[in-house]
Amino acid sequence: MEFGSWSSPTVRLTYDPRRNVAYIRLRPHSAEVETIRVSDEINVDLAPDGTVAGIELLNANEQLRASDDGQLVVADEARGSEVTVALPAA
Repeated sequence: MEFGSWSSPTVRLTYDPRRNVAYIRLRPHSAEVETIRVSDEINVDLAPDGTVAGIELLNANEQLRASDDGQLVVADEARGSEVTVALPAA
């Protein structure tokens, strides 16, 4: 799966409901990453310099939902703020 490259340093979470795949992009990267399969449901993309570029979650709705009633909480601990996002049902 190719996620392209971005110039923004912002962490980005994307979700594809057709494939039920989420991607957490931690830093901008090109399509030239090495993908490490951590488990049946998690892949980690490493940039050429060895840093973690992103994390792919397969069967994402189950992994992100857990026991939280379908809510994803994004917290900025430095600023003391958070945003809650409802996740789509399985």
